[in-house]
Amino acid sequence: MNAQQRFIQALSYQSTDRVPYLDEGIREEVLDEWYTQGLPRNENLDELFHYDPREEIDPDLEPRPYPRRWPRTLSDLGWFSRRLNPAGRSRLPKGWVKKVKAWQNRDYPLILRVHQGFFLTLGVGDWRRFYDVIYLTKDQPKLVGGMMMAQGEFAARLAERILGEAKVEAVLFSEPIGGNNGPIISPRMYRDFMLASYRPMMEVFRRFQVPLVIMRTYANPRPLLPGMFELGANCLWACETPPGEMDYLELRKEFGRGLRLIGGIDSDALRIGKEAIRKELAKVPELLSQGGYIPLLDGRVRADVPYENYVDYRRLLEEITC
Repeated sequence: MNAQQRFIQALSYQSTDRVPYLDEGIREEVLDEWYTQGLPRNENLDELFHYDPREEIDPDLEPRPYPRRWPRTLSDLGWFSRRLNPAGRSRLPKGWVKKVKAWQNRDYPLILRVHQGFFLTLGVGDWRRFYDVIYLTKDQPKLVGGMMMAQGEFAARLAERILGEAKVEAVLFSEPIGGNNGPIISPRMYRDFMLASYRPMMEVFRRFQVPLVIMRTYANPRPLLPGMFELGANCLWACETPPGEMDYLELRKEFGRGLRLIGGIDSDALRIGKEAIRKELAKVPELLSQGGYIPLLDGRVRADVPYENYVDYRRLLEEITC
């Protein structure tokens, strides 16, 4: 069984030869620190541990040219929409033609990123723009809804273009909309602003028979989850979650088998040590027995995680899932 088959079957509640082992995307600054702690410089992590390969298509989802001033009135929606042109070659990753040809013979999952989430779609990159957007949600909700709808239609047409050339196993929505204490907007506001804008994209995914719609969240958006699944997501990939706030066993009880899960292992355990890691991994067998689950850390491995602890985590994970 190859990585492509293993990924789809695991998240479709089907049997696999083994658990899919995804990588955590270890960055260079982490490796540099680990070299001082015993990681041989001539060793590759891919050779030390089991990693199932995957690839993500990352098209350009920004308005181009990028606006110096974002829309402030409904009359601005015209010029804003024109900057969301899905037809430009620059929307596609570099080397697109070669990539499409190479993907025809791949044996690993391919995931298409289709949306950056509520705030990034509205141009929030600093506190000043965040302040503006929060006021717009109250003072000019039709403008906010219009911008989200323009982005949704654009993303649908761009996805249609890409899926016409490349078959994918999943599409991925990113939603950095929460803090540790909860989401920044209410569930009602989230539905009001997002539901209509997602419909064009979901229609495209159904037409191209994309089996998995992944919502990759950050921090604690739990009150928004029902709305996200109402929008059409069927898989949750929760990242950088505060302890106990996005417990996967509780979420599975609440949402049932319709919810597939990726991640759910608290990365903070790796900062503590082997016993904390073993305790955190104790929930993995039950989740695997329920099916529709791929175990993975809930966030990036940072330089303050000792190399020895990461080794313990990967070995324990394989030990309890073999």
